[in-house]
Amino acid sequence: MDMRKIILTLALALVTLCASAQFQEGKGYLGASLTGLDTHWNSKHGFNLGVEAKAGFFFTDDWMLLAQAGLEHYGKENKSDRILAGAGIRYYIVQNGLYLGLNCKYLHDDHSYNDVMPGAEIGYAFFINRSVTIEPAVYYDHSFNDADYSTVGFKLGLGIYLFDD
Repeated sequence: MDMRKIILTLALALVTLCASAQFQEGKGYLGASLTGLDTHWNSKHGFNLGVEAKAGFFFTDDWMLLAQAGLEHYGKENKSDRILAGAGIRYYIVQNGLYLGLNCKYLHDDHSYNDVMPGAEIGYAFFINRSVTIEPAVYYDHSFNDADYSTVGFKLGLGIYLFDD
């Protein structure tokens, strides 16, 4: 076996071992995501830009409860600004960072449009070091009020996994 394969195998094993400790019961999480930049689609809006903040807690191994808040701006012909607040749950499928999430958000925009939007996402936590991650995710938010507001998109986030030791 050549030396590159041995080093790669050891590096992957180390990353897997380091990642497995991150998703344990009692750990905390802080995150922020950039959404928009025309990386999502719904039939109601054009240009968009959004930011989200998240806080979470692992209530058991691999399962995290999340709270989130965000701001979104939509441009072009349907200009509007939105605020959102919500809660969700995330399950880390395997101890390497792949996760599934379910959430529900309350959304209000400056045109007096209000909606409760359940959503789902799949993402991956790429560990930069022991506690900081880059988290790309694909998501879907469903609108029961107006199908034109149902959204499929991509977001890029930064996560910090908090430790007590």
